[in-house]
Parts: sequence; structure tokens; C-alpha cells
Amino acid sequence: MSPFGKANHSLKPNSSNISHFSQAGNFATDPTLILLYLVSSSLILEKEGPRSLFRGLGPNLVGVAPSRAIYFAAYSTAKEKMNGVLEPDSTQVHMVSAGMAGFTAITATNPIWLIKTRLQLDARNRGERRMSAFECVRRVYQTDGLRGFYKGMSASYAGISETVIHFVIYENIKRRLLEAKTPQNMDEEEETSKDASDFVGMMLAAATSKTCATSIAYPHEVIRTRLREEGTKYNSFFQTLRTVPKEEGYRALYRGLTTHLVRQIPNTAIMMCTYELVVYLLNG
Repeated sequence: MSPFGKANHSLKPNSSNISHFSQAGNFATDPTLILLYLVSSSLILEKEGPRSLFRGLGPNLVGVAPSRAIYFAAYSTAKEKMNGVLEPDSTQVHMVSAGMAGFTAITATNPIWLIKTRLQLDARNRGERRMSAFECVRRVYQTDGLRGFYKGMSASYAGISETVIHFVIYENIKRRLLEAKTPQNMDEEEETSKDASDFVGMMLAAATSKTCATSIAYPHEVIRTRLREEGTKYNSFFQTLRTVPKEEGYRALYRGLTTHLVRQIPNTAIMMCTYELVVYLLNG
């Protein structure tokens, strides 16, 4: 998925190479986005070479495992605690649990994602020496100190709304699927058994919920990328939220949405299915 990530981040900044396409149509639905993605990818390949499409893959691989582990551990723990305080498996439980999990994971892993974004936005001509992850870490520290590693975290916190929406929709769809399949007279032991179709249903539930959540909360992704750019003129979440629409129009807040969905939907479907399978096997 790294080539999609590189192209996606290239669409989010205010790049002179692609800015004239931004007026072509609605970034959430216009077919011109396919052309925009292809043009962006071809420009990257022509100027920087095919290896540039995988820039930032290292930090991404390093960050995914701890980020997901922290997130699901926090979600499961919070959900277990909240079930004892609020109505079990209610919408309120899912909202609070997802919010707490998102906050924990973002705070712990923001430096990794900042380095990944910086590497993906580091445009070099073909043949020029690329900046390594360690060089990027040193550069951020020398320029901004420890605070520099937490740039864009305010936008990530705003993105917790996406996580909340995603899990509320996912848990509701999953419950309805299980209720539709489980007869009223089935005993408890049989009720806990699952087959392949259940996990396929969970993948579809995850894909549906992620699509809805991302489409609603996507502007925070653009704002976060702008805040993480090196030498950016953007200083805070709300300043960026005001400046981007003022200078580029509201469509700019949805720049890169298509490539983001192409990358995130299968990723989320597989991740949630894997999580449910592991939980099922551990409980079984």
C-alpha cells in the first residue's frame, strides 16, 4: 500500500505540480480524480524514480505493529471497563472505548508517523541521495526539538472522531449480522461458534464503516499533513482549517480522498477480520 500512501501525501500538500487539477471537480466523487492520481504518480516516477513510491515504508512498517497493538489493547481494556459502568455493548460504550484507544495510540506513536510523512514529502530528483529515517529524526530534533515530533498531533486528536464513527457503525453492523444468523433457540455454546461467512461479514462491515467514517472526517488528514510539512506556514489545527479553504477552496480539504480510501478500505477490512479471528481463537 506504500505507493498509494506516497501518491496520497503528494496530493495533500499545496503542490504547484497538481494544484491546477484541484478545480476540476469534487474531490470526493469526481472521476477526474483518477486522472489526477495517474498524473501525480507519473510525475513522481519521472522526477524521483520508482523507489520514491516506497519512501517512508520503513517507518510505516515499524509503526503499524505497535500502533495497532496499543490501539486494540486500549480498545479491549476500555470496552471491558465501560461495560461494567454503562449499558453493555451500547453505542456509548463503543464511542468511549474507541475515543480512549485512539487518544492512547496517537500520543504514543505520533513521532513515527511524522517521520513517515516527512520522508514521503521529501522530493528529490532522480539520482539524488535520499534522506534516511535517522537523518530525518536528527533534522527534526535540530530544527524543532522534541516538540517537533508531535507536530500534527492536534489534527490526529481531531481524527479520533473518525475512529469513533468507524467503531460505532462497525459494532452495530456486526451485531445485526450476528443477530440475523443466530436463532432464538440456539444455546450459548452453539451461539459462540463462527464460520468463514461470519468473518467475511465482519470484513464487509469494517469496509462499510471505514468508508463512512473516512468520508465524514477526512479533512483532518489533509490538515495533519500540512502541519507535518517541513517549513510549513501552518501553525495549528484551527489556523490550518481556516487558511486552506480560504486560499484553495473547500474542495482542498478532500484532496487525496480517493487514494486514501483505496488504501484504507482493504487494510481496515483485513485488520478488523484478523482482530476478530484472534479474539475468537483466544476465547475458544
